[in-house]
Amino acid sequence: MTVGGQAIAYRAVAGTLTVGATNSQDALLGLDGKLLPDSGEKAPERIEDAAPTARIFYTAYFKKVAPGEIRPITFLYNGGPGSSTMWLHMGSFGPKRVVTTDTVHEAAAPYKIVNNDASLLDVSDLVFIDAPGTGFSRVFGKNAGEAFWGIDQDAHAFERFIRRFLTKYERWNSPKYIFGESYGTPRSAVLSADLQNVDLNGIILLSAILSFDNSADEPELNPGVDQAYALALPTYAASAWYHKKLANQPPALEPFLAEVEQYALGEYMAALLQGSELPEARKQAVAEKLHDYTGLPVAYLMKSNLRVEGGAFSKTLQEDAGLTTGRLDTRYAGPDYDPLSKDADYDPQSNAISSAYTTAINQYMREDLKYGQNWTYKPSAYGEPGFHWQMRRTEGGQNVMPDLAKTLKANPKTKVLLAGGYYDLATPFFEGIYEMHHLPIPKSLQANISYKYYQAGHMIYVNDGILKQFHDDVAAFIKGTEAAK
Repeated sequence: MTVGGQAIAYRAVAGTLTVGATNSQDALLGLDGKLLPDSGEKAPERIEDAAPTARIFYTAYFKKVAPGEIRPITFLYNGGPGSSTMWLHMGSFGPKRVVTTDTVHEAAAPYKIVNNDASLLDVSDLVFIDAPGTGFSRVFGKNAGEAFWGIDQDAHAFERFIRRFLTKYERWNSPKYIFGESYGTPRSAVLSADLQNVDLNGIILLSAILSFDNSADEPELNPGVDQAYALALPTYAASAWYHKKLANQPPALEPFLAEVEQYALGEYMAALLQGSELPEARKQAVAEKLHDYTGLPVAYLMKSNLRVEGGAFSKTLQEDAGLTTGRLDTRYAGPDYDPLSKDADYDPQSNAISSAYTTAINQYMREDLKYGQNWTYKPSAYGEPGFHWQMRRTEGGQNVMPDLAKTLKANPKTKVLLAGGYYDLATPFFEGIYEMHHLPIPKSLQANISYKYYQAGHMIYVNDGILKQFHDDVAAFIKGTEAAK
C-alpha cells in the first residue's frame, strides 16, 4: 500500500484470541483458548456449562521491517457500548477504507473501497479489535453476557486480550498505544488503569466521554445535575452556525465558539444552578441569549426551562423545514419521521453511512482477508438475546475519570491526545475538554494532555481532508511519545 507517497509492505493477520472472565480462569487457558494440560481442570461436556469465555476477533497489520527493528503498536476499537470496530477499521487508519461523500446519504451499492493513503501504518503497527459479542467475536459459557458486558468486565477482557496479543506476537517491548472512539474512550480509561505493569506511551481518545452525567442524551432524567446542558451549548451553537440558523451569523466558527464556551460556564451555568429561584426577568434574558447562540425560538427555550437535551435539539433546529438534524454529526439532516414528536426519532448520519460500512467490512473480510466465510459479522450486539450493558460499577458509578487520573499519576510520562468534532452531539466536544480539566491529577500533569478538534462530527474521518489532517496529528503524537520522553 501507499501512504503519503511512501510504499509500505505489510502483513495482515485476521484471527481470534480467547480470554477468560477472571484472572484466575484466564491463567488456565493457553493461547489457543483451550485449558492447559496441567491446569487440573476438565472441560465440561456442554459449552453452556463451562466457565464464561470470550473469543475476541482482531485484524492486525504489521509493516515489514528489518530484523530487530522495534515498531510502535496501536490497539484500536470503537465503542457503543456493543459496537464492532468496523467504523475505525474501514473508515480511519486501516489499509483500506470505504468512500462516502461527506454529509450525503448516497445511493446504495456498489460502494467504493480504496487504498487508504491516510493509514497510520506508516508510523505504527495496528490492531483492530471487535468487542465480545460483536463482529466475529463471540461469548460462551454460563452467564457469559454478565461476565463481559459491563464497564469493568469489558475493560478486563480487553486487558487480557492485549496481554495475550503481546505474548503471541512477541511485542512486549514495543511502544504501546490504545485508541478508543466514543464508548471506546471510557473503555480506554479503565483499560489503562487495568493494564498494571504495562506502561502505555500514549492514549488517544476520539469523541470522548468519561462521565455519563455529562451526556447530552436525556439529562432530564438526571434532575439537579445541570452541567450537561451547558457543556452541550457550544455544539448547539456550532450546529446552528453550520446550518445558518443564527440571526447574526458570525464569519468564523472558532472565535464564535470561544465566546459561547465562556458564556456556557459563566452566566448560563449560574442561571441553571439557581433552579426555581432564577428571577423571571433573568430567565428571559438567558433565553434570548441562547436564541442568539442556537437559533432556537425564545418561546421554546422558555418553555423548556432553558434546558434542551440533545434529541430535542436535533428535532427542533430545522423543524421549520421538516428536517431532523443528525446526532453523531449535526451537519447531516433527513426528513422528520414524526412531525409531532418531541425528540429526534432517528439519526440521519447513522442512516447515511451504515450500509456502506457494513458492506465494506463484509466484502473486505471475505474477499481480501479470506476470513469468516461461514460466519456472520455482527455490526453490533444490540438486539442480541441477553445483551444488557452494566453501566453501574461497584465503585464510581458511571464516571471513569478517576481511572484515567490513576494512569497518569502512576506513570507521569504517559501522554493523552484528545480529539473530536465540533458537530458531535453524541459526545459534545466541550464536554471532553471539561472532563480533562477536571481530572483529579496534579496541575503539572495537565501538560501531558493535548487537544485536536476539527469541523466534523463524531466520526471525524468521514471527511477525506480531515482524515488526512487527523493522520498527521496522530502520527506526530506517536513520533513524539514513542521514546517516552
